[in-house]
Amino acid sequence: MADFVQSNVTKSAVRELASPIADVTTFNTIVQSVITDNPFACVSYMTAGVTHDPVEKTKEGYTVKIVYQDAMAKTVGSLSDKFATIAGFDAGATAILADTALSTAHGGTAARDSDNETFSATLKCHDPNGELFMVNFGRERVSLTSYSDDGIRTKVETWADTVAALA
Repeated sequence: MADFVQSNVTKSAVRELASPIADVTTFNTIVQSVITDNPFACVSYMTAGVTHDPVEKTKEGYTVKIVYQDAMAKTVGSLSDKFATIAGFDAGATAILADTALSTAHGGTAARDSDNETFSATLKCHDPNGELFMVNFGRERVSLTSYSDDGIRTKVETWADTVAALA
């Protein structure tokens, strides 16, 4: 039988943040800055006849958290709802908070649990050396995946060091 022969080595790295990213606006500013400013000096590429931007958002998700409290401020219920866009996240939170039938069903008043809300986005980047790699943003960590050249990690790490929210 033939053996499998390693053809390349892919790596991953994680940066745990000292404190969670404050809110969805700050989160979006960070993600959009990578797409717009291209701090990793990524380049466009073509695959299957389609030209791709140097940095592309491939996935995102935003989870709103709601708690229901009674007159004594005791939690009597909770709700978690996931949205695919920030616009949906904002509109969904507003709709949930305004839903009196839902509050009545829970037996309390709805309030945002912003500290426990989650955000995530994945960016696909094309390095000038030809590698495709992913930068995954979460509220509490940033990870770099599918790279083999340590120079890519250095570029991402150097950039992250300049973003106060990613300390």
